[in-house]
Amino acid sequence: MERYWEARVRRLRVSSLHPSHLHMNVLELTRALVDIESITENEQHVGERLFAELSDLARSYDGHVERIPVEANRFNVLAWWGVPVVTLSTHMDTVPPFFPSREDDQFIWGRGSCDTKGIIASMIFAARDLLEEGVRNIAMLFVVGEERNSTGAFAAAKQPRGSKFLINGEPTENKLALGSKGALRLEVTATGRMAHSAYPELGESAIEKLLDALNAMRHLPLPSDKILGASTLNIGTICGGRAPNVIPDHASAEVFIRLVDDGAATRAAVTQLLNGKVEAKEVLLVPAVHLGSLAGFETTIVAFTTDIPAFGGSWGKPYLLGPGSIHVAHTSEERIPKREIHEAIQLYKRMVKQLMR
Repeated sequence: MERYWEARVRRLRVSSLHPSHLHMNVLELTRALVDIESITENEQHVGERLFAELSDLARSYDGHVERIPVEANRFNVLAWWGVPVVTLSTHMDTVPPFFPSREDDQFIWGRGSCDTKGIIASMIFAARDLLEEGVRNIAMLFVVGEERNSTGAFAAAKQPRGSKFLINGEPTENKLALGSKGALRLEVTATGRMAHSAYPELGESAIEKLLDALNAMRHLPLPSDKILGASTLNIGTICGGRAPNVIPDHASAEVFIRLVDDGAATRAAVTQLLNGKVEAKEVLLVPAVHLGSLAGFETTIVAFTTDIPAFGGSWGKPYLLGPGSIHVAHTSEERIPKREIHEAIQLYKRMVKQLMR
């Protein structure tokens, strides 16, 4: 591993002839990042901005930064100082629709403000403070695609850099999450036979078949966990049919189940329930995870899914903490408390120092 890092340093060393500092404060950086639209698959511009910010930090403290290709025009951004022991990481993509930043006395508003542009800014400023204090052997890794399929995290998992601990950032109101639920995403499809609606007996309604299947799924008993609580099921989208006066030959829905285990029992139960009457295609399966705790940190349990399972431990033992509330993420009211952004800087610094002991 030491030889690997020596080779990386020779190839990717960033000039330190002109040391500089970040030119914005943490709130200004949060707003600047929010104002760069980065809906999943369109992360290139925010990635370039982060590469520039981290290059500035790398020049100031003899570090290194690189783009890690994921897909065409999509890349993760990695910066490191020394041989990484602790990596601060979160995702740079957001859900739609985009709307720009604004602020008041208490909050910064805008798409991605809490999920996760404010977290990125807090991590960058925490790393800057640590570097100013002489702390090394840290890394920052910002990935693409978490909001859809964790493609950036899966790509990073194939290129580990020796990090022993991963601090993942998601909105937990600055509490250390002891666990997070997993996810099972299904595309449920029903087929039928078209006919004139005046003679329904000559056709077979795909929509009625789909509705029956979805209703049965809604009443399916799902597993519970003593720490993570109960599994939940959401029917997110429904589409189908040709016209009001045509018996529909096709209908489909997207179903999202929040898992509290590895998902095997739920998949088997769904298969048995549907019994071939409709097709249920598995689009995404992310197991639930139980996470580490640290002395002196307030804890919580979260119901959402993160990139942590996709990393698979390749970047070290995972921890989960970040400013902001998940209850306003993905909504038209997305915002992040300014106080929590500043607080997160200190919390990330504490975590890094504790993990390095």
